[in-house]
Amino acid sequence: MNNTNYENMFKSKSTLTREMLNKEDLLSDLEVSTLLAKSSVPYSHRRIASKYNVLRSICSFQIIQPRITVTEKDLLAKYSMEPLENTTITRVNKELLALKQWAISSNDTLREDSVKLLEIRVKELKFILSNNYTANSDELYKGYKAVETYLTAISKFYK
Repeated sequence: MNNTNYENMFKSKSTLTREMLNKEDLLSDLEVSTLLAKSSVPYSHRRIASKYNVLRSICSFQIIQPRITVTEKDLLAKYSMEPLENTTITRVNKELLALKQWAISSNDTLREDSVKLLEIRVKELKFILSNNYTANSDELYKGYKAVETYLTAISKFYK
């Protein structure tokens, strides 16, 4: 008799979704973030990455950063985005790809929202990095590492 069939029958939905998300949260997927930063990055993303890297080199976010506001959470929800702490690397890579495409869109609202969304992601990243406990524990997904890799790789490829 195969016990794995019985185990699979009684697994809860949350356990199954957690297992699927763990597959999407592999550190090897950070290479995709680097590739996204290497190929045709909009000027607005370069500007945001430059600001982030300058601030990172000066103060390295040891000062506690503010959380995102309710209006910023609403903008994330408008585009079906979760807060960064609840997002996997694979999902962040898909979001970054969409933000790159939206940043060069002919629709002014979409273009402005893409810049705001990336700025919100940077703000969330600063908050996570300033709070060492959560960044060093396993209490959140590793999507923040994809945003950090993307921003640092942009400054490497576009100087």
